[in-house]
Amino acid sequence: MEHFFNLFLAEAVAIFAILDPIGVSAMIPSLLHQNITKQEIRRVAFVATLTALIAFFVVLLSGDFVLKLFGIDMNSLKAMGGVVLLLMAVNMVNGYSKKKSHHSKEEEDEAKEHENLAVIPIGIPIIFGPGLFATVIVYKSQAVSLGDVFSLIFAFLANAFILYLTLRNSIYIKKVVGVTGERIVTRLMGLITGAIAIQFMVSGVVEIAKRYI
Repeated sequence: MEHFFNLFLAEAVAIFAILDPIGVSAMIPSLLHQNITKQEIRRVAFVATLTALIAFFVVLLSGDFVLKLFGIDMNSLKAMGGVVLLLMAVNMVNGYSKKKSHHSKEEEDEAKEHENLAVIPIGIPIIFGPGLFATVIVYKSQAVSLGDVFSLIFAFLANAFILYLTLRNSIYIKKVVGVTGERIVTRLMGLITGAIAIQFMVSGVVEIAKRYI
């Protein structure tokens, strides 16, 4: 039980840092209409969180198959995933949003409805991006028992609940936290994300090096 709790805590903290729900919630209102109602923002929060959950379970269930299909070694993914996370962390520490997306005018016209925005770009890739994709696959590969898999699932579900609460209150969070507060939180999350990235990179490179030594 102690192993399960420790693993759950470590994975939950890592996922929280990568998700950066406070930073995301402070940024989301800028993507939505200024006159959006409370009911609409709650709907956006629900759909965006549901999108992230679906993406998580798809990656959890099919990640191993994708790696085998393309012949990708898990240690190589660890190292590359660490690089992706490190780039995200550097941007976060420098105060740049790691989750900005650029769309053409045609794409923006097609995504006028709030629910469309909740799926893309908010759900994917703002919330569930390549960094989280790599993290989920790496943690899944490290699971040695069914309990380890469940700890990962519970860790993500806990973060999804926090994410939903922050998104539905994003308008208030942006007012309270402000730009300065958002950057401070994002930079702190960037430090944690960077530490996780280094662990992934070192672990992957060491395992690869053992084959040639």
